[in-house]
Amino acid sequence: MTALNEYLDRKDVHISAHRYGIDAMSAMAQGLFASLLIGTILSTAGTQFHMDLLVQAGDYAKAVAGAAMAVSIGYALKAPQLVLFSLIAVGSAANALAGAGGPLAVYVITIIACELGKLVSKETKVDILVTPAVTILVGVLLSVLIAPAIGRAASSLGALIIWATEMRPFMMGILVSVIVGIALTLPISSAAICAALGLTGLAGGAAVAGCCDRWSVLQ
Repeated sequence: MTALNEYLDRKDVHISAHRYGIDAMSAMAQGLFASLLIGTILSTAGTQFHMDLLVQAGDYAKAVAGAAMAVSIGYALKAPQLVLFSLIAVGSAANALAGAGGPLAVYVITIIACELGKLVSKETKVDILVTPAVTILVGVLLSVLIAPAIGRAASSLGALIIWATEMRPFMMGILVSVIVGIALTLPISSAAICAALGLTGLAGGAAVAGCCDRWSVLQ
């Protein structure tokens, strides 16, 4: 057991709620902002002002959302270069196969693939082949096996929240806004949570209201 702990420590693989629940999720939110969210803003601006370049730039940014989130998570987990670059394929696969629940699938699968990739990194003389192969194969295999289920679960939960908000807009609106507002003050990402659940409509509006209210209090 001591040898295993020493090996994990040498590979910087530390299983903890702080690393996965705070560091990784916060980094994923930055990847989300740098791809899907800024892409949506650029595309919308381009459509409104009839600027094709902005629309094209936004489409390109949105297309690499999965890869951007995965690389951001890998960076937060201090992945070696070969592992980090290999996560581009992992994030793309997880995001594509999970559908609307892509962010949550990318989050879960990237963490597993990254940590396993770190375990084999620089352990062989053909590291340039082994490390990317292990990282990508693990990530793609997990994407095929569990990404669709994760996506459906996240979408179902998001749809349930949206439905409940539409049925009881006052009470559920308060509940959603308070929960998201609290998440905004914690070292977790409210944006990543909302994106993973696909909150739109009244529920999305309540989430925005909660963020705005909490931000005004913090200011």
